[in-house]
Amino acid sequence: MRGQPIPIRPRRNVLSFPTPTSGREELTQQLATRLVGQTHAIAEIVPYVQMYRAGLAPEGRPAGVFLLLGPTGTGKTRTVEALADTLHGNEKSLLRIDCGEFQMEHEIAKLIGAPPGYLGHRETPPMLTQQKLGAVTSEGSHLALILFDEIEKAAPSMTRLLLGVLDKAVLRLGDNTSVNFERTLIFLTSNLGASAMRKEVLPDFGFGAAVPGSGEGTLRKLSSIGLAAVKRKFSPEFVNRIDAVITYQPLDAEALDVILDQQIAALERHIAHRLEERAFTLELDASARRFLLARGTSREYGARELKRVILRKLTQPLAAMVESGSIPPEAVVQVVHPGNAEQLNLSVTGN
Repeated sequence: MRGQPIPIRPRRNVLSFPTPTSGREELTQQLATRLVGQTHAIAEIVPYVQMYRAGLAPEGRPAGVFLLLGPTGTGKTRTVEALADTLHGNEKSLLRIDCGEFQMEHEIAKLIGAPPGYLGHRETPPMLTQQKLGAVTSEGSHLALILFDEIEKAAPSMTRLLLGVLDKAVLRLGDNTSVNFERTLIFLTSNLGASAMRKEVLPDFGFGAAVPGSGEGTLRKLSSIGLAAVKRKFSPEFVNRIDAVITYQPLDAEALDVILDQQIAALERHIAHRLEERAFTLELDASARRFLLARGTSREYGARELKRVILRKLTQPLAAMVESGSIPPEAVVQVVHPGNAEQLNLSVTGN
Protein backbone atom coordinates (compact mmCIF):
# COMPACT_ATOMS: atom_id res chain seq x y z
CA MET A 1 0.00 0.00 0.00
CA ARG A 2 1.21 3.46 -0.89
CA GLY A 3 2.85 5.40 1.91
CA GLN A 4 3.71 2.38 4.01
CA PRO A 5 7.39 1.86 4.74
CA ILE A 6 9.15 -0.92 2.88
CA PRO A 7 10.13 -3.62 5.37
CA ILE A 8 13.85 -4.02 5.76
CA ARG A 9 14.97 -7.60 5.90
CA PRO A 10 17.46 -8.38 8.61
CA ARG A 11 20.94 -8.72 7.21
CA ARG A 12 22.39 -12.21 7.42
CA ASN A 13 25.55 -12.69 9.35
CA VAL A 14 28.39 -13.27 6.92
CA LEU A 15 30.68 -15.95 8.24
CA SER A 16 34.34 -15.60 7.48
CA PHE A 17 36.35 -18.79 7.44
CA PRO A 18 40.08 -18.76 7.98
CA THR A 19 42.14 -19.90 5.04
CA PRO A 20 42.99 -23.55 5.72
CA THR A 21 46.72 -23.21 5.14
CA SER A 22 47.93 -25.12 8.19
CA GLY A 23 47.31 -28.54 6.68
CA ARG A 24 48.88 -27.51 3.40
CA GLU A 25 51.91 -25.99 5.09
CA GLU A 26 52.45 -29.06 7.25
CA LEU A 27 52.27 -31.42 4.27
CA THR A 28 54.51 -29.12 2.24
CA GLN A 29 57.12 -29.07 5.01
CA GLN A 30 57.00 -32.85 5.40
CA LEU A 31 57.53 -33.35 1.68
CA ALA A 32 60.28 -30.73 1.54
CA THR A 33 62.34 -32.71 4.05
CA ARG A 34 62.13 -35.77 1.78
CA LEU A 35 62.26 -34.19 -1.69
CA VAL A 36 65.11 -31.76 -2.26
CA GLY A 37 65.33 -28.92 -4.75
CA GLN A 38 61.88 -29.23 -6.36
CA THR A 39 59.65 -26.92 -4.32
CA HIS A 40 57.52 -26.07 -7.39
CA ALA A 41 56.63 -29.75 -7.81
CA ILE A 42 55.51 -29.96 -4.19
CA ALA A 43 53.42 -26.81 -4.63
CA GLU A 44 51.63 -28.40 -7.60
CA ILE A 45 50.82 -31.71 -5.89
CA VAL A 46 49.88 -30.68 -2.34
CA PRO A 47 46.59 -28.89 -3.26
CA TYR A 48 45.22 -32.09 -4.79
CA VAL A 49 45.99 -34.02 -1.61
CA GLN A 50 44.31 -31.27 0.37
CA MET A 51 41.19 -31.38 -1.85
CA TYR A 52 40.94 -35.13 -1.29
CA ARG A 53 41.34 -34.77 2.48
CA ALA A 54 38.64 -32.09 2.53
CA GLY A 55 36.24 -34.31 0.57
CA LEU A 56 36.16 -31.85 -2.34
CA ALA A 57 38.03 -33.89 -4.94
CA PRO A 58 36.03 -34.14 -8.20
CA GLU A 59 33.68 -37.11 -8.39
CA GLY A 60 34.05 -39.73 -11.07
CA ARG A 61 37.77 -39.23 -11.74
CA PRO A 62 41.08 -39.76 -9.93
CA ALA A 63 41.94 -37.30 -7.16
CA GLY A 64 44.85 -36.08 -9.27
CA VAL A 65 46.79 -36.98 -12.42
CA PHE A 66 50.34 -35.71 -12.87
CA LEU A 67 52.91 -36.03 -15.65
CA LEU A 68 56.44 -35.57 -14.30
CA LEU A 69 59.05 -34.49 -16.84
CA GLY A 70 62.68 -33.50 -16.64
CA PRO A 71 66.27 -34.70 -16.88
CA THR A 72 67.25 -37.95 -15.22
CA GLY A 73 68.28 -37.88 -11.58
CA THR A 74 66.20 -34.87 -10.61
CA GLY A 75 63.71 -36.62 -8.31
CA LYS A 76 60.66 -37.58 -10.40
CA THR A 77 60.29 -41.09 -8.96
CA ARG A 78 61.53 -39.84 -5.60
CA THR A 79 58.54 -37.48 -5.48
CA VAL A 80 56.07 -40.35 -5.39
CA GLU A 81 58.15 -42.26 -2.84
CA ALA A 82 58.35 -39.16 -0.63
CA LEU A 83 54.58 -38.68 -0.82
CA ALA A 84 54.02 -42.36 0.04
CA ASP A 85 56.31 -41.99 3.04
CA THR A 86 54.46 -38.85 4.15
CA LEU A 87 50.94 -40.25 3.74
CA HIS A 88 51.48 -43.91 4.68
CA GLY A 89 54.74 -44.00 6.64
CA ASN A 90 56.49 -46.15 4.04
CA GLU A 91 57.98 -45.01 0.75
CA LYS A 92 57.18 -48.42 -0.75
CA SER A 93 53.44 -47.96 -0.19
CA LEU A 94 52.71 -47.31 -3.84
CA LEU A 95 51.71 -49.36 -6.86
CA ARG A 96 54.50 -49.05 -9.41
CA ILE A 97 54.08 -50.03 -13.05
CA ASP A 98 57.34 -50.17 -15.05
CA CYS A 99 56.12 -49.22 -18.50
CA GLY A 100 59.27 -50.65 -20.07
CA GLU A 101 57.69 -54.06 -19.45
CA PHE A 102 54.70 -53.18 -21.66
CA GLN A 103 56.32 -52.25 -24.95
CA MET A 104 54.40 -54.93 -26.89
CA GLU A 105 50.66 -54.66 -27.43
CA HIS A 106 49.86 -58.11 -26.05
CA GLU A 107 51.69 -57.38 -22.79
CA ILE A 108 48.91 -55.01 -21.71
CA ALA A 109 46.97 -58.14 -20.70
CA LYS A 110 49.25 -58.29 -17.65
CA LEU A 111 47.58 -55.11 -16.37
CA ILE A 112 43.95 -56.15 -16.71
CA GLY A 113 44.17 -59.95 -16.99
CA ALA A 114 43.16 -62.12 -19.93
CA PRO A 115 39.41 -62.61 -20.49
CA PRO A 116 37.86 -65.97 -19.50
CA GLY A 117 38.30 -68.57 -22.22
CA TYR A 118 41.58 -67.15 -23.47
CA LEU A 119 44.76 -69.18 -23.19
CA GLY A 120 46.54 -68.30 -19.95
CA HIS A 121 43.50 -66.73 -18.30
CA ARG A 122 44.19 -68.24 -14.89
CA GLU A 123 47.94 -67.71 -15.18
CA THR A 124 47.60 -63.96 -15.87
CA PRO A 125 46.29 -62.27 -12.73
CA PRO A 126 45.73 -58.53 -13.33
CA MET A 127 48.19 -56.05 -11.81
CA LEU A 128 45.54 -53.35 -11.32
CA THR A 129 42.85 -54.64 -8.95
CA GLN A 130 40.82 -53.07 -6.17
CA GLN A 131 42.61 -55.28 -3.66
CA LYS A 132 46.02 -54.13 -4.82
CA LEU A 133 44.95 -50.50 -4.61
CA GLY A 134 43.77 -51.09 -1.06
CA ALA A 135 47.03 -52.81 -0.17
CA VAL A 136 49.04 -49.60 -0.73
CA THR A 137 46.86 -47.46 1.55
CA SER A 138 47.08 -47.10 5.33
CA GLU A 139 45.00 -46.21 8.36
CA GLY A 140 46.31 -42.67 8.09
CA SER A 141 45.19 -42.23 4.48
CA HIS A 142 43.02 -44.16 2.03
CA LEU A 143 44.61 -42.37 -0.91
CA ALA A 144 46.44 -44.86 -3.14
CA LEU A 145 49.45 -43.73 -5.17
CA ILE A 146 50.00 -45.27 -8.61
CA LEU A 147 53.22 -44.69 -10.54
CA PHE A 148 53.48 -45.40 -14.26
CA ASP A 149 57.23 -45.10 -14.70
CA GLU A 150 58.58 -44.00 -18.10
CA ILE A 151 55.15 -43.92 -19.72
CA GLU A 152 56.60 -43.10 -23.16
CA LYS A 153 58.06 -46.63 -23.38
CA ALA A 154 54.67 -48.35 -23.20
CA ALA A 155 52.77 -49.57 -26.25
CA PRO A 156 50.05 -47.22 -27.58
CA SER A 157 47.40 -49.52 -26.15
CA MET A 158 48.60 -48.51 -22.66
CA THR A 159 47.60 -44.88 -23.17
CA ARG A 160 44.31 -45.95 -24.77
CA LEU A 161 43.62 -48.08 -21.71
CA LEU A 162 44.43 -45.18 -19.41
CA LEU A 163 42.04 -42.80 -21.16
CA GLY A 164 39.06 -44.29 -19.32
CA VAL A 165 40.93 -44.40 -16.02
CA LEU A 166 42.00 -40.76 -16.19
CA ASP A 167 38.58 -39.56 -17.34
CA LYS A 168 36.05 -41.76 -15.51
CA ALA A 169 38.23 -43.36 -12.80
CA VAL A 170 37.06 -46.80 -13.89
CA LEU A 171 39.00 -49.73 -15.34
CA ARG A 172 37.26 -52.86 -16.57
CA LEU A 173 39.33 -56.01 -16.09
CA GLY A 174 39.45 -59.08 -18.26
CA ASP A 175 36.94 -60.91 -16.06
CA ASN A 176 34.48 -58.02 -16.53
CA THR A 177 34.88 -56.68 -12.98
CA SER A 178 35.59 -52.99 -12.46
CA VAL A 179 38.26 -51.13 -10.50
CA ASN A 180 37.47 -47.69 -9.06
CA PHE A 181 40.28 -45.11 -9.12
CA GLU A 182 38.55 -42.19 -7.40
CA ARG A 183 40.76 -42.60 -4.32
CA THR A 184 44.01 -42.48 -6.23
CA LEU A 185 46.73 -40.07 -7.27
CA ILE A 186 48.19 -41.18 -10.59
CA PHE A 187 51.74 -40.21 -11.52
CA LEU A 188 53.24 -40.65 -14.98
CA THR A 189 56.98 -40.10 -15.30
CA SER A 190 58.69 -39.54 -18.62
CA ASN A 191 62.06 -38.65 -20.10
CA LEU A 192 60.46 -36.99 -23.11
CA GLY A 193 62.50 -33.97 -24.12
CA ALA A 194 65.29 -34.86 -21.68
CA SER A 195 68.08 -34.66 -24.29
CA ALA A 196 66.90 -31.24 -25.44
CA MET A 197 66.66 -30.15 -21.81
CA ARG A 198 70.26 -31.23 -21.18
CA LYS A 199 71.40 -29.15 -24.15
CA GLU A 200 69.50 -26.19 -22.74
CA VAL A 201 71.11 -26.61 -19.33
CA LEU A 202 74.58 -27.59 -20.62
CA PRO A 203 75.23 -26.08 -24.06
CA ASP A 204 77.96 -27.81 -26.03
CA PHE A 205 79.73 -24.63 -27.00
CA GLY A 206 79.76 -20.89 -26.48
CA PHE A 207 79.57 -18.80 -23.34
CA GLY A 208 76.60 -20.79 -22.02
CA ALA A 209 78.75 -23.92 -21.82
CA ALA A 210 80.58 -22.44 -18.86
CA VAL A 211 77.43 -21.23 -17.13
CA PRO A 212 74.97 -24.03 -16.26
CA GLY A 213 71.37 -22.89 -16.54
CA SER A 214 69.32 -22.31 -13.42
CA GLY A 215 66.49 -20.18 -12.09
CA GLU A 216 62.95 -19.39 -13.17
CA GLY A 217 63.92 -18.56 -16.75
CA THR A 218 65.55 -21.94 -17.26
CA LEU A 219 62.62 -23.75 -15.67
CA ARG A 220 60.20 -22.04 -18.07
CA LYS A 221 62.35 -23.06 -21.04
CA LEU A 222 62.56 -26.66 -19.80
CA SER A 223 58.79 -26.75 -19.28
CA SER A 224 58.22 -25.50 -22.82
CA ILE A 225 60.59 -28.13 -24.23
CA GLY A 226 58.96 -30.91 -22.23
CA LEU A 227 55.39 -29.93 -23.08
CA ALA A 228 56.20 -29.75 -26.79
CA ALA A 229 57.68 -33.27 -26.64
CA VAL A 230 54.60 -34.55 -24.79
CA LYS A 231 52.25 -33.11 -27.43
CA ARG A 232 54.26 -34.78 -30.18
CA LYS A 233 54.10 -38.15 -28.43
CA PHE A 234 50.58 -38.35 -27.01
CA SER A 235 47.13 -37.56 -28.38
CA PRO A 236 45.32 -34.37 -27.31
CA GLU A 237 42.66 -36.54 -25.60
CA PHE A 238 45.32 -38.08 -23.36
CA VAL A 239 47.13 -34.81 -22.58
CA ASN A 240 43.85 -33.05 -21.71
CA ARG A 241 43.13 -35.62 -19.00
CA ILE A 242 46.32 -34.70 -17.10
CA ASP A 243 45.79 -32.24 -14.25
CA ALA A 244 49.36 -30.93 -14.09
CA VAL A 245 52.48 -31.34 -16.21
CA ILE A 246 55.42 -30.72 -13.87
CA THR A 247 58.93 -30.19 -15.21
CA TYR A 248 61.85 -30.84 -12.87
CA GLN A 249 64.88 -28.59 -12.97
CA PRO A 250 68.49 -29.78 -12.55
CA LEU A 251 69.66 -29.92 -8.94
CA ASP A 252 72.12 -27.28 -7.80
CA ALA A 253 75.14 -27.85 -5.55
CA GLU A 254 73.22 -27.00 -2.38
CA ALA A 255 70.49 -29.52 -3.16
CA LEU A 256 73.04 -32.24 -3.95
CA ASP A 257 74.76 -31.57 -0.64
CA VAL A 258 71.47 -32.03 1.22
CA ILE A 259 70.79 -35.26 -0.68
CA LEU A 260 74.20 -36.57 0.42
CA ASP A 261 73.27 -35.78 4.03
CA GLN A 262 70.05 -37.76 3.59
CA GLN A 263 71.86 -40.74 2.08
CA ILE A 264 74.45 -40.83 4.88
CA ALA A 265 71.70 -40.54 7.49
CA ALA A 266 69.85 -43.43 5.81
CA LEU A 267 73.05 -45.51 5.94
CA GLU A 268 73.45 -44.79 9.65
CA ARG A 269 69.85 -45.83 10.31
CA HIS A 270 70.48 -49.01 8.34
CA ILE A 271 73.57 -49.73 10.45
CA ALA A 272 71.67 -49.14 13.69
CA HIS A 273 68.75 -51.32 12.56
CA ARG A 274 70.83 -54.24 11.31
CA LEU A 275 73.66 -54.30 13.85
CA GLU A 276 71.65 -53.20 16.91
CA GLU A 277 74.03 -53.39 19.92
CA ARG A 278 77.02 -53.66 17.57
CA ALA A 279 76.14 -50.42 15.80
CA PHE A 280 78.60 -47.57 15.30
CA THR A 281 78.49 -44.00 13.98
CA LEU A 282 80.07 -42.33 10.97
CA GLU A 283 81.95 -39.05 10.68
CA LEU A 284 82.70 -37.79 7.18
CA ASP A 285 85.04 -34.84 6.79
CA ALA A 286 84.82 -32.31 3.96
CA SER A 287 87.23 -34.24 1.73
CA ALA A 288 85.11 -37.41 1.92
CA ARG A 289 81.96 -35.47 1.12
CA ARG A 290 83.61 -33.81 -1.89
CA PHE A 291 84.80 -37.22 -3.13
CA LEU A 292 81.34 -38.81 -2.90
CA LEU A 293 79.66 -35.82 -4.54
CA ALA A 294 82.24 -35.73 -7.35
CA ARG A 295 81.81 -39.44 -8.10
CA GLY A 296 78.07 -39.72 -7.49
CA THR A 297 76.56 -36.52 -8.89
CA SER A 298 76.75 -34.50 -12.07
CA ARG A 299 74.97 -31.67 -13.79
CA GLU A 300 73.86 -34.06 -16.52
CA TYR A 301 72.64 -37.01 -14.43
CA GLY A 302 71.82 -35.34 -11.12
CA ALA A 303 72.00 -37.56 -8.02
CA ARG A 304 71.14 -40.82 -9.78
CA GLU A 305 74.54 -42.43 -9.13
CA LEU A 306 75.03 -41.17 -5.59
CA LYS A 307 73.43 -44.13 -3.82
CA ARG A 308 75.46 -46.59 -5.91
CA VAL A 309 78.72 -44.71 -5.22
CA ILE A 310 78.03 -44.68 -1.46
CA LEU A 311 77.40 -48.43 -1.65
CA ARG A 312 80.70 -49.16 -3.43
CA LYS A 313 82.96 -46.61 -1.78
CA LEU A 314 81.59 -46.59 1.77
CA THR A 315 79.13 -49.38 2.60
CA GLN A 316 81.21 -52.21 1.13
CA PRO A 317 84.45 -51.20 2.94
CA LEU A 318 82.43 -50.85 6.14
CA ALA A 319 81.01 -54.34 5.65
CA ALA A 320 84.52 -55.77 5.28
CA MET A 321 85.58 -54.11 8.52
CA VAL A 322 82.47 -55.34 10.35
CA GLU A 323 83.01 -58.89 9.13
CA SER A 324 86.63 -58.88 10.30
CA GLY A 325 85.67 -57.49 13.70
CA SER A 326 87.62 -54.27 13.17
CA ILE A 327 84.80 -52.00 14.41
CA PRO A 328 83.87 -52.40 18.09
CA PRO A 329 80.35 -51.50 19.27
CA GLU A 330 79.60 -47.78 19.70
CA ALA A 331 82.82 -46.86 17.90
CA VAL A 332 83.18 -43.84 15.63
CA VAL A 333 84.38 -44.49 12.08
CA GLN A 334 86.07 -41.44 10.62
CA VAL A 335 85.95 -41.20 6.84
CA VAL A 336 88.40 -39.06 4.87
CA HIS A 337 89.63 -38.92 1.29
CA PRO A 338 93.43 -39.00 0.99
CA GLY A 339 94.47 -36.84 -1.92
CA ASN A 340 93.93 -38.24 -5.41
CA ALA A 341 93.12 -41.81 -4.31
CA GLU A 342 90.06 -43.59 -5.69
CA GLN A 343 89.13 -44.98 -2.28
CA LEU A 344 88.11 -43.50 1.04
CA ASN A 345 90.22 -43.93 4.15
CA LEU A 346 88.27 -45.38 7.11
CA SER A 347 89.70 -45.30 10.63
CA VAL A 348 88.14 -46.35 13.95
CA THR A 349 88.24 -44.12 17.01
CA GLY A 350 86.53 -44.35 20.40
CA ASN A 351 84.54 -47.17 22.03
